[in-house]
Amino acid sequence: MQALVLKEPGEVAIEEVPPLVCPEGEVRLQVKRVGLCGSDLNSYRGKNPMVSFPRIIGHEVAATVLEDMPGYPALSAGTNVTLSPYTSCGHCASCKRGRPNACQFNQTLGVQRDGALTEYISLPPEKLYPAHLSLKELCLVEPLTIGFHAVARGRVTETDIVAILGCGGVGLGAVAASGFRGARTIAVDVDDGKLNIARKAGATDTINTKCEGLHERLAKITAGRGPDVVIEAIGHSETFRAAVEEVAFTGRVVYIGYAKDPVAYETKLFVQKELDILGSRNALPEDFRAVIQMLEQGRFPVDETVSIVVPLAEAAELFAKWSIDPCRFSKIMIRLD
Repeated sequence: MQALVLKEPGEVAIEEVPPLVCPEGEVRLQVKRVGLCGSDLNSYRGKNPMVSFPRIIGHEVAATVLEDMPGYPALSAGTNVTLSPYTSCGHCASCKRGRPNACQFNQTLGVQRDGALTEYISLPPEKLYPAHLSLKELCLVEPLTIGFHAVARGRVTETDIVAILGCGGVGLGAVAASGFRGARTIAVDVDDGKLNIARKAGATDTINTKCEGLHERLAKITAGRGPDVVIEAIGHSETFRAAVEEVAFTGRVVYIGYAKDPVAYETKLFVQKELDILGSRNALPEDFRAVIQMLEQGRFPVDETVSIVVPLAEAAELFAKWSIDPCRFSKIMIRLD
């Protein structure tokens, strides 16, 4: 079968790979759509330390069940599904605490193990999520769950004011999740196009920090108190610090990604404000169900979010263009059907 293989940094090619051997107890799937995210771009650029070469990438998936799965009537042949691309060992501290999303030994599709940019894959039935959604919508579920999990970590409620720093794919999921929970949601970015989409996704307020001061606008919106929750979805040292500086006393700060450089904090703010500083990794089954519910209600700007859908044959060329000018694209999808 054909697959898009990342052979080494900067080189991807469509290759013939061995046919799928479906292990007993797993569901055989035909891949229809695969979305790309920033981690895929980092892998292509050779900046993802968790990826070894060669690697079939892809973890944002819409696929079709090929055969009935005994004991799982919702997974009958022909059913379209999305999937959770993570593994969990069941034995580490995270798994034993009921938080397998942060499994110490996780292997994500397309990162530590071969992914979905191929014709057929198989997964355990508990990793699959059928839904009454289009293929494009199904392909958006996993990336949106990352932001939904961050909002859950921040314990966001309708009484909160929430600021999300960064409106890329992950930040947009956090905006949608915060809005879905009824919170007053402030989207922060330097791109008016992303901020316009954020409004459609659920933001009640937007701040373009190229044009206005973050502190001044947040102070005005929150009557000088600061947001109850700040979610950092950019990964810059200055926004890591801003999250702590701008959040209200006794507020919650949630970090989704990694800072690209070391971060120097004024640590007295941790104590003086008595902050909850939280990390957020991957997603749990309840996050997948919440995203599916939101999409089934039509409460997310799907078409505006996806900038381009191309067939597998054009994927290698697209990677090169994406790497040269990443700001040109929002969400990219590869079509395999």
